[in-house]
Amino acid sequence: MGDNIKISIEEISLELEEEILIRCHEVDEEINEILNKLKSENPILLGHQQDSIHRIRLSDIYYFEAVDGKVFMYCRNNVFEVKQKLYELEELCKGKNCFRASKSTILNIAKISSVHPTISGRFEAVLDNGERTVISRQYVPVLKNMLGL
Repeated sequence: MGDNIKISIEEISLELEEEILIRCHEVDEEINEILNKLKSENPILLGHQQDSIHRIRLSDIYYFEAVDGKVFMYCRNNVFEVKQKLYELEELCKGKNCFRASKSTILNIAKISSVHPTISGRFEAVLDNGERTVISRQYVPVLKNMLGL
């Protein structure tokens, strides 16, 4: 593939589907590495809503929450049900900005706009869509670590 590879980025309107196209002479080790990186960087999850299934990028998810044996993922202004269990999502999210915030939630650190302690030793996170969520005391060190505090 060499050093003279050309990279083009084209911004498209929201109606069009996003895609990444790789044009190469052969699919070699280097191309496979790029593919794996692209795939693993931002996994796609399937979100169920009534009868439809949506493909949601992990980076668009604000948090996951387990409620009554079901798991939901919350996006900026949409909620979907996911078929995975919370611990499976935690595996998937490892090293990708997400962390366990309480027994029932996994939070995307990239969507937090501010965090403050509450009286009970827990923390409250305010997300960039205005939602608030609680971080249990035992998970506060994980958050501080991820924030570099």
